[in-house]
Order: sequence, then C-alpha cells, then structure tokens
Amino acid sequence: MSDQLNPISKAIRIQTSKTSQKEHSTPLYLTSSFTFENAETMRAAFADEVDENIYSRFSNPNVDEFINKMCALEGAEDGFATATGMSAIFSSFFALLKQGDHMICCSSVFGSTFTIVTKHFPRYGISCTLVPADDKDAWEAAVQPNTKMVYLETPTNPQIGIVDLEWAGKFTKKHNLILNVDNCFATPVIQRPIEFGADLVVHSATKWIDGQGRVLGGVIVGRADLIKDIYLYCRHTGPALSPFNAWVLSKSLETLDVRMERHSKNALKVAETLEQHPAVSWVKYPFLPSHPQYDIAKKQMKAGGGVLCFEIKGGSAAGAKFLNSLKMLSVTANLGDTRSIAAHPASTTHSKLTEEERQSVGITPGLIRISTGLEHVDDIIADINQALEQSTK
Repeated sequence: MSDQLNPISKAIRIQTSKTSQKEHSTPLYLTSSFTFENAETMRAAFADEVDENIYSRFSNPNVDEFINKMCALEGAEDGFATATGMSAIFSSFFALLKQGDHMICCSSVFGSTFTIVTKHFPRYGISCTLVPADDKDAWEAAVQPNTKMVYLETPTNPQIGIVDLEWAGKFTKKHNLILNVDNCFATPVIQRPIEFGADLVVHSATKWIDGQGRVLGGVIVGRADLIKDIYLYCRHTGPALSPFNAWVLSKSLETLDVRMERHSKNALKVAETLEQHPAVSWVKYPFLPSHPQYDIAKKQMKAGGGVLCFEIKGGSAAGAKFLNSLKMLSVTANLGDTRSIAAHPASTTHSKLTEEERQSVGITPGLIRISTGLEHVDDIIADINQALEQSTK
C-alpha cells in the first residue's frame, strides 16, 4: 500500500486477513485460540520469537485490523484494543503508572475517569492534580518531581472545553511527561493529537467510531514503546476487545469521515439556532465564534464535531421537562449515534460527583448535552424547539 495515501483512504484499504475465498471484506474470526503446526512453533510463539496468533485475548485478525486502521487514522506507531472505552483509559493509566507516581489531569473529564483519578488512584498510591482545561499557569504549577503523565480530553465532556494541543505538546516535552489524550469527541478525522506531540491517544470506540450504538469497544494508540507496556499489562489482566466487536468497528471506520462531516454540520446549525432561543442562557460548541477557545479549536480541529451543550433556563426542573418533551431525540446517556441524543449530565454521567465537584467544572443543574445524529437538521431543530417551549410552561 502506498504511504502517499490520505490516512482516511489508507485506513479504508487496510485488510489484515483474506482466505482462499478471496472475500472483499475480512471474515469474522470467532475463535478463542489458534493452532500450531508443531510443538516448536508453539514454543517459539509463546517466546515471542515468531509472530503468530496464540489466543484472542492477546491478538486476533479482526482486532488487529481495527488497530491497524486506527493507527493509520491517528498517525500512531502501534495500538491495543480493549473491551470498552473505560478499559482503554484505565489500562493507559495503570500499565504506565506505579505507586508513588503523580499525574496531572484536566478537571473536566468524563465522570468515570474523574472517579478513577480521585477515588481509585489513592488506593494504589498514585496521586493526581486536577487543573482547569484553559489555565496554563495551573498546569505549570501542578508539575511535581514525581509527575509522569498528563491526561486530558479535548473537547471536554460535557462542557466542550478546548485544550490547546500545540501548547500541551510543548509543555509535556519540556517536563519529559507522557501526554495522554482522549480524542473520543473529535475522532481522528477531525483532530490528530499525535501531530501536536501526544504520546498516547485513547478512544471510547463505542461512540463515534462505531457511530450506530451497536457495540462497546475502546482503543489506545501511540508510541510503540508505551504500547508494548500497555499490551503486556492488558495481556495478563484481560480487557480484550472481542473479535465480533472489532469486526463491526473496523467496518464502521470506513464511513467515519462522511459521518463526522454530517454530524458536524448538523451540530453547528443546532448550536447557532440555540444561541438565539430565549429559553437558553448560553451554548458551547467548538466552531461557534462565541466559544471561549474558538481560535484554538479552529487551529487544531477540521470541524466542530457532533456534540454541543447548552444551559436551559430554569435549572434541573426545566431540564427534566425538556427531556420528557422530546419526541424524536433519544433520551440516553450515550453519544455518537446516527440518531440524535439528549442527556442531562448532572443527573446521569456525572451524578457520582459531588455538587461542589460538578460546579467546579461547570456542570450546572440546567446543562443539557446534545449529540447530533444524521437526521435532517430541520427535524432535529424542530424537536428541540418544541421541547424547549414545553420546558418553560
């Protein structure tokens, strides 16, 4: 395959395995283990002297194809796929951090990530300092002699904050730190953190990578030396992606570019409309000129992505009325589907945080997160408008 191909075309063309039937799409390899011609070949495989599939917890042709496509899209050296997005995030932490290490983390992150770094890290002797996404002085002040990793989301979940990846790359290189970036909201067709200096990129493939709400999955890609440690950790702890889910995700990647183009166009139109609505206090979307980090978003993102958030007047009561009044949009805590979704983070994805913790990262009682789908944008807006009207009654 020519290295001159665009990363999107290169990823689409990757096919890890083909049988004598000469199928156009890679078949499913639904097997728990793989056989060997003889005892010596099996011994050499376990000794890492030959590259052979051993067991689907370690590797599988379907999983390998998905990883190879994600590496092509992100510009990464290597990767490992996991059963869920959270297992990818967890493994990227615990494979590389040990007792006595310190991590700096963006304060606005997914609720389960927040719980890991605040509740579970201390149990293993790992410390973490949370810093606001846009406070560069706070990032500098958080560096300690034992700091090993910086972890961030951009855009952040659910407040749609933007971290300057170019600055983050220079910051981590200056302090010799591992830069670990959650690229779930943007996807590699919109943003490639490795180009700005990221060492690792993680995804909940459950979201836009699948794009149709069908399967769970996660993936970590990045520097080969770091991925080797992550692979060895995961090989023994077992958060492996199933071959079937990998096959689904691999096929989904072939439409990721066109899907994200439509999602982004729909989201921008919805955000622009909401800015004019009297029942809305504010709207945040990366490609709205009113976004505090609009210039940074335009610098590092090719489009704004499919997620936006807004503050509905009337707090949690109005938020509940809004959700209950929706007729077309789904009410669920997931995102990244062909169908538009509305969620109330304070009572769902970030409900395990204290009220003080939620307020500190801008998760207010009236915050609504919208994941725009592939429906006609006029229909999405019409449903949101009628639900907003009901929320004021």
